[in-house]
Amino acid sequence: MGFEEKILRTPPPIEVGGRRFKRYHVSADPTGIAPEIEKAAYAVLPELLPAPDGTPSAGFVALHRGGDTGAYLNAYSWVWDNVLDFRGAAAGRPVRGCPDLDPAHFIVQPRPWIGCVWELPPLTHERDAWVRHMLVPEQPDLDAYLADSPAEETTGGRA
Repeated sequence: MGFEEKILRTPPPIEVGGRRFKRYHVSADPTGIAPEIEKAAYAVLPELLPAPDGTPSAGFVALHRGGDTGAYLNAYSWVWDNVLDFRGAAAGRPVRGCPDLDPAHFIVQPRPWIGCVWELPPLTHERDAWVRHMLVPEQPDLDAYLADSPAEETTGGRA
């Protein structure tokens, strides 16, 4: 089977552990990610947060439902004013250390992998939005940053 882009959705931001997150959902399924997988992913999110360091408590997550048994949660948190901290969790993939094939049984991943080709498209937008709303203005505007999301589309076609 050849490579195919997936659907990229942008649900509203959420707050977890005192940190506000923009959300990206990636799936080949036109109905999106199953509610039980989404609930399980966001339940593990507090384990993926860095300690506060004075940077506005914000970031973004990519929740990806793989085409197999896997599901992946990538948490990117802004630290040091202009650096992304990455932490991830996976479910349903024994090859990634998961105990079973359940796509709602997330475990924190020790690997520093920052994302696959379907999870990476938001990175450029997020970098530019952080600069635009948090670093360039005299007064950073976290609400404007959180409201700045790309249109829902596929994961590719940005060249």
